Amino acid sequence: MTANTSRSVQRGELVELEVGDDVRESSRFNEDIAPTRLEERTWSRWNVAALWVGLSICVPTYTLGGILTAYFGLSVSEALVTILIANIVILVPLTLNAFPGTKYGIPFPVVLRSSFGIRGSNVPCLIRALVGCGWFGIQTMFGGLAIHLLLSAVFPPWRALEGVGEVIGFFLFGAMNLYVVIRGAESIKWLETLSAPLLLAVAVGLMVWAMPHVSMTELLSQPPSRPEGAPVYGYFFAGLTAMVGFWATLSLNIPDFSRFAKSQKDQIVGQIIGLPLTMFFFASLGVVMTAASASLVGETIADPVNLIGRIDNPFWVVIAMVLIIIATISTNTAGNIVSPTNDFQNIAPKLINQTRGTLMTGLVGVLLMGYDLLQKAGVIVSDVTLESLYSNWLLGYSSLLGPIAGIMVVDYFLIKHQQLDVASLYKDGAAYLAYNPAGFIAFFIPVLLTVFSLVTGTWTWFYDYGWFTGSALGAVIYYVASLRLTKPVSQDDIVTDKVGT
Repeated sequence: MTANTSRSVQRGELVELEVGDDVRESSRFNEDIAPTRLEERTWSRWNVAALWVGLSICVPTYTLGGILTAYFGLSVSEALVTILIANIVILVPLTLNAFPGTKYGIPFPVVLRSSFGIRGSNVPCLIRALVGCGWFGIQTMFGGLAIHLLLSAVFPPWRALEGVGEVIGFFLFGAMNLYVVIRGAESIKWLETLSAPLLLAVAVGLMVWAMPHVSMTELLSQPPSRPEGAPVYGYFFAGLTAMVGFWATLSLNIPDFSRFAKSQKDQIVGQIIGLPLTMFFFASLGVVMTAASASLVGETIADPVNLIGRIDNPFWVVIAMVLIIIATISTNTAGNIVSPTNDFQNIAPKLINQTRGTLMTGLVGVLLMGYDLLQKAGVIVSDVTLESLYSNWLLGYSSLLGPIAGIMVVDYFLIKHQQLDVASLYKDGAAYLAYNPAGFIAFFIPVLLTVFSLVTGTWTWFYDYGWFTGSALGAVIYYVASLRLTKPVSQDDIVTDKVGT
């Protein structure tokens, strides 16, 4: 073994790639998507839990309960149970797809090279990237509105700017997000760890503040909006699919974060601690605050930014807007910028580094969502806009991402048996195909069936439950196709030197 040749070294349950010239000079490698070194894997279970608290406490989560009751025909109690179950369900692909990231220190695009091929991985990567850029635009709209209201409270003349002030806030908030990601993973770790306890404390405080203004008995006894006598299961599963779709993106690119975890136990326990209960509690807060808004400000308002903006006390408006800005940055940076940044780098690693990938994410996000959302919603988002966003947007992209999640799990655990040739993942013409036909067959069949269902109105259940149908069918097709179409990487060819911890 020469200094010019890469080698994998296993220390305990973790594998570190000692990068040689054969990988470093490859067109598929740059330092930003390289496997993390052991000394870079510093995230404990509490850092992982803090990541999920920071991701979960955001304006869209606040609105989920109201969307399920208004659009999906569920009662308040049914909606909250649906949110809790959905986030328990999504833990399965989250923890499983985090495994290769933790073991080998590799990000999401590099993991995908195993199942879709070295070059073929760009197709699912770009799909994930575009969804992330869309969410970046959505969250930046909320954050920009918070900045506008903050400046209006501090400098009353700013209110006269109206739409111009909101657009300025949009770009100021976007720039703040991009700066955090450009500074690297430790910056994100610091932000999430600092903001998590603060955001939880504020959420508890808001719940205590709102509770005296609402009757929980009356709230929970409100009848559902679905037709009287209609069975609940169809509405429940449609809502469940949309709520699973809320984190369908992160269930794919979780290796972007698990590559920094200290161990598999840390990533598993951290995700279990941080995700389901935080989502349930903050969605519950949204339901309670919306119900209490009529008593607090004289009308029912489902958007927390606008609700707080109606408070006739500049001091509390400033404090609240600062906290909303922190909450939205903690969600936006980790949830909507990190993955597209890595995904864009995967296209041409030698040309696109982390800084360029981050700037591309910001540009595409603005082009996709910025002006359109500001214009359609008049900056202040209406309930109709939110219903359309969370029903069509979540159901639509979950149907695309579901097959990828199933393919990733089957590839790593059933086809590769948790053994990857990491050096070959960074090289053309080595152990992995340029384009893996099994991956594309398993992806496109469920997607085509979804389109068929949507266009013809046949098998509507296939689209309505798109994440579940897509992930299950994609997993089965990939397993069968892999056994028939592709030659597995010989485990004898994967050389991993084992040393003591």
